[in-house]
Amino acid sequence: MSRLGRATPGRRKALDPEQAADSDAARAAAIALLARRDFASAELGRRLEERGFDPQAVAAAVAALIEERVLDDARFAASYVTYHAERGQGPVRIAADLSALGLPAELIDAALEAGPDWRTLARAVRARKFGADPPEAWAEKARQARFLQYRGFSSDHIRFAMDSDPGLDE
Repeated sequence: MSRLGRATPGRRKALDPEQAADSDAARAAAIALLARRDFASAELGRRLEERGFDPQAVAAAVAALIEERVLDDARFAASYVTYHAERGQGPVRIAADLSALGLPAELIDAALEAGPDWRTLARAVRARKFGADPPEAWAEKARQARFLQYRGFSSDHIRFAMDSDPGLDE
């Protein structure tokens, strides 16, 4: 405890060995984490192991939550894509983030396919940041292209966003 009587951030009371091996305790901790936000199953497992639960107890708890459909990687991927696309991020960046969270490639691909029209989104993101008129100078085109690339759009999406004629390529 700190001198103000509050727990110090980042410091948790260590689990006793009996509790660490208990899959019901791991399940309760998982439910507490899921009450705050949705997790991918691999990410939730990592979090529980970081809290001191045994890998076998974590695996049993995560498997039970998946069976009960409390934890669903496909649902998580779809909501992750929707949320981050609304924030102006592209499919390359979103796919990399989902992959880092431990989701399988086929779930990532399915979620991205069900996502928005990425070319139109790239055009909207470019227009929101730089205005409706496409850039004329090469230096400005390169700057805007780098911005879109950083946001996670592919070169095809960037070319579409930079076109001056919205009817082109459709």
